[in-house]
Amino acid sequence: MMGSIAPLAATSTSKGFNPTTLILILVVVVGFYLLMIRPQQRRRQQAQQQQSSVQPGARVRTTAGMYATVVDVDGDDVVLEVAPGVEVRYMRRAIMDVVGPSEDTVPEDEDEVQDDEVHDEVHDEDEDEDAQAPAEYGSTKKD
Repeated sequence: MMGSIAPLAATSTSKGFNPTTLILILVVVVGFYLLMIRPQQRRRQQAQQQQSSVQPGARVRTTAGMYATVVDVDGDDVVLEVAPGVEVRYMRRAIMDVVGPSEDTVPEDEDEVQDDEVHDEVHDEDEDEDAQAPAEYGSTKKD
């Protein structure tokens, strides 16, 4: 039994304690905490605060990405109106955040301007292609 312990003791001797290794490990652990865990805890607390303070009439976005208006709050559930006259019941935890009324809607005037600009661009591209096309491709007349 003594013969087997002696080789293990001889191979386990090292140069001594190396403090830079310990410091490096501590830096990695602290960096991981500061960059990953702490911001996630802050986001979770903020989401819980928003979920608990939701009142009827608030405009919200669910975790599934649906925008709705809170109609009623009933304990851990909320009733959301997703379209006029269409109400659904969700768990309060399904509310991702409270949004303003202008975040998910586009004013009608701006939408019309964008459609006109796209139509003009497409029309201009068609005219350019017709002008550059060789006569043999643009002609419908047979020889």
